[in-house]
Amino acid sequence: MGKSLQVIEHLSPGSNVNAYVQTVGSIPILTADEERELAERLFYQNDLEAARQLVLSHLRFVVHIAKSYSGYGLPLADLIQEGNVGLMKAVKRFDPSVGVRLVSFAVHWIKAEMHEFILRNWRIVKVATTKAQRKLFFNLRSQKKGLGWMTNDEVSAVAEDLGVDSAVVRQMEGRMASSDTAFDGAPDTDDDVVAWSPSMYLEDVDADPAMQLEESNWEERSQQSLLAAMGDLDERSRDILMQRWLNEEKATLHDLAAKYEVSAERIRQLEKNAMKKIRGAMTLEA
Repeated sequence: MGKSLQVIEHLSPGSNVNAYVQTVGSIPILTADEERELAERLFYQNDLEAARQLVLSHLRFVVHIAKSYSGYGLPLADLIQEGNVGLMKAVKRFDPSVGVRLVSFAVHWIKAEMHEFILRNWRIVKVATTKAQRKLFFNLRSQKKGLGWMTNDEVSAVAEDLGVDSAVVRQMEGRMASSDTAFDGAPDTDDDVVAWSPSMYLEDVDADPAMQLEESNWEERSQQSLLAAMGDLDERSRDILMQRWLNEEKATLHDLAAKYEVSAERIRQLEKNAMKKIRGAMTLEA
């Protein structure tokens, strides 16, 4: 396929798409017998010249398919190039013994490459990520009758045709209707417009290095103060706080009452006094 790749690069649409379309349109279409002979030479003998002829003779079909996706606002030249990649993949995998024409087999590979390109470039934020969402995206584009929002009846009809819930259709319609917005305001716009750019109201305070450093220092000081305050408690009070507040499995008042052979109310009083001492010590540290 190396030689065919060179030919495609040579004929790939550049600034003059019309000239490219005319060039590939002048390449003769293969008859069924000619196509089968070339396909067998490629499949059984790995004949690269046969692959080149198969690719060249089907470039016009890539152009035809690419034009059907012109409504997505993407350059026709880019769609054609992506489709050419799909065509070459199809030619490489084509088995002449199956008994179908190459164009019938290749159309799926051509569309797959174009679909992937459209989904990557139509929006900065992907509107469809799963296979089901991709199918819905392209089917919804083709079934929408106008630019406005679909009626409930239209949504129900599309949902029934595609075998999905109406809410899923509405969700995809909303994604498709949205548009990309620059995070920062354009430098040549006035202050009133810039004030409404996302960068002015989507600030993530937690990502501020100064705030992160201050919070980290505060947590470290708090931990040190807590450890120091715990060290000033007697062993029983310290153990009660540890088991009631700091251990993963919290002990109950009755558990500690049984351990120290006192009443649950006494454990509650010891806990309360210890907490009071802890708060007082940490307040002084602050």
